[in-house]
Amino acid sequence: MTEQLKRYFGTDGIRGRVGDGAITPEFVLKLGWAVGRVLAKEKNSKILIGKDTRISGYMLESALQAGLSAAGVDIYLLGPMPTPAIAYLTRTFHAQAGIVISASHNPYHDNGIKFFTNEGAKLAEAIELEIEAMINEPLTIVESSMLGKAHRIDDARGRYIEFCKSTVPLKMNFSGLKIVVDCANGATYHIAPDVFKELGAEVVVMGAEPNGLNINQNCGSTEPQLLQDAVLKNKADLGIALDGDGDRLIMVDHLGELVDGDSLLFIIARSQKLQGKGSNSVVGTKMSNLGLEHALKDHDMVLHRSQVGDRYVIEMLKEKGGVVGGESSGHIICLDKTTTGDGIVAALQVLCEISRSGSTLHELQSLMTKIPQTLVNVRVNKVTNLAEDEAVLAIVTTVEKRLGSKGRVLLRASGTEPVIRVMVEGPDLALTKSLANEIASVIKTRAKDA
Repeated sequence: MTEQLKRYFGTDGIRGRVGDGAITPEFVLKLGWAVGRVLAKEKNSKILIGKDTRISGYMLESALQAGLSAAGVDIYLLGPMPTPAIAYLTRTFHAQAGIVISASHNPYHDNGIKFFTNEGAKLAEAIELEIEAMINEPLTIVESSMLGKAHRIDDARGRYIEFCKSTVPLKMNFSGLKIVVDCANGATYHIAPDVFKELGAEVVVMGAEPNGLNINQNCGSTEPQLLQDAVLKNKADLGIALDGDGDRLIMVDHLGELVDGDSLLFIIARSQKLQGKGSNSVVGTKMSNLGLEHALKDHDMVLHRSQVGDRYVIEMLKEKGGVVGGESSGHIICLDKTTTGDGIVAALQVLCEISRSGSTLHELQSLMTKIPQTLVNVRVNKVTNLAEDEAVLAIVTTVEKRLGSKGRVLLRASGTEPVIRVMVEGPDLALTKSLANEIASVIKTRAKDA
């Protein structure tokens, strides 16, 4: 079975615009029932539900509850919690599954449903296909005496804060560091600032006033410009930008320069290597900068490239015996600490290296030289197989010939939104921008004609 067979699940659960397709109360109720039937077959099963701060989360949470209850599953409500927190709490509560209501870095008018197994891992594709098959079955309700009950876990926030802090050595603290933390008006707003404060840092907080509509709006890891300004204005040592559900991390150094996922992955992997920990195998993706590969090689480490998506990074980490992996977008996975991408945990590992080495974030980032890379996102009405379009293939071939052995081109459809991503690497930034825009222009034209 391949991913192409799936009707509803993308690279990270089910996602879309609220009110369209699968993101409706009717569908989500049926989805909850199907998940209950597939993942919670034992008697007295329980499933955890957390969400980010989108206004639609209330509606979808209620629909999920109804479906799970109809399947005879008890529900434990966590309220607004980061995605990696649900992975952690699913394990510690010995639940059969965890569900996250979130569209991650997308705007507020989108939402989605993500799942974790009882081990805090993403669902296998075979399980996703089984759930999709169950959705097509008639909904049957268990006897009234067997209906699931709903409970609220009031100390979820405190449990997760303590877990995050436990990933830092006991004798280490970050006193003397001034940090600006941007919570993207998302699920980390009541967690991330306290984690860093309790570890001794001076914290300036941004993006911690969610109203249901402002998640990821001019803030967070996808729009870090205000964070860059705030770091300079406050003369901070660094800035930390999370996304709406807390599984992505982008940082800013004291000069206001962005430090992306590739650089953060290198810093963490190098730190582990110097301490004699971790593995020589590091996992990135097809989008990872060639400079990351070269920098790791200089430290006797090998970069393995997976498909884009943290589930694929994790799969390859396990296959190669690696510990650290991640994406340019800021999904950083530290398998020695947790089971999935975690923005707060990844940030803490970078802070540990700053504290251990006495280096600034800027100095650590400067140890890796990036190859000029341009990424252009082309928004389309729907994602079609443009990579097999003759006109698109022709322009890609032309660009590849111009680059020769000094660069590469990568086209991929986003698994989370109707976007075609065009990535060009080459010897010169102006050249990569020009070539990426040439390809993007052809894709835009062909998308209109499709």
